[in-house]
Amino acid sequence: MRNLLNFLIRFNSVFIFLILEGITLYLLATGNNYQNTIVLNGIRGLTYRTEAQINRVRDYLSLREVNDKLAAENLDLKKRLESFSRKQDQSFYPVSDTVYRQQYTHTSAEVIGNTVNRQKNFFMLNKGRRQGIFNDMAVVSTEGVAGVIVGVSENYSVVMSILNLDFRLSARIRSNGYFGSLAWDGRDYKHALLNEIPQHINVSVGDTIETTGFSSVFPEGLIVGTVSDFEKRGGDFYRISVELKTDFKSIHYVDVIGNLRKEERIELEKAFK
Repeated sequence: MRNLLNFLIRFNSVFIFLILEGITLYLLATGNNYQNTIVLNGIRGLTYRTEAQINRVRDYLSLREVNDKLAAENLDLKKRLESFSRKQDQSFYPVSDTVYRQQYTHTSAEVIGNTVNRQKNFFMLNKGRRQGIFNDMAVVSTEGVAGVIVGVSENYSVVMSILNLDFRLSARIRSNGYFGSLAWDGRDYKHALLNEIPQHINVSVGDTIETTGFSSVFPEGLIVGTVSDFEKRGGDFYRISVELKTDFKSIHYVDVIGNLRKEERIELEKAFK
């Protein structure tokens, strides 16, 4: 209490000045309409700017929740589109199909660990077996193909990134349908190489590269990237550089795709090997 009294006594002149200043401003603002209008407009402007800043902060803090909702809505739309497209081709799918002729499942997940500067890169997801994630599922970012599931625990999973020397993907040029094998050469995280494309076909910078659907992992037609450069070397094939659509330094949310008919396909393929 004594310290408070000492503080008030020490700065009493400051307090008296502020009180008198407030009274002066009040009298000035209420003395005539012109000053009153200026003061009210100033207060309103300050209030508006303060509320705008608070709303910006609130919006920023809610971005994570918004991203989660958008990811869930995106996957729901993909599931509906998958179901709808399968229903259209009833001559191909048997009537006894109990999953509405759906071939692929979609599960959203968040990237919680990632590397891009190694020769064999992986990234980790926040979902595992309990959430329906298993080995050999395709992983796709919002931009394009990202990798394949290679390890799963109860609540987490590990993805082999395209940026891994062991990763291989059957990919084709959308404009002409010619396919080859896409792999990373360990140099630039933004580019991979498409091999086994014969030199007698026309290739152009900007051509879209997509998945073929030849494997049981990746559905057909998923975007991989675009042709950024190509050259003829010794032999019969191009050396094609592909600019990857997925930016692995900013990847955050992904779609994990499961093939409901994978086991059936694998068993049939084994019978003819």
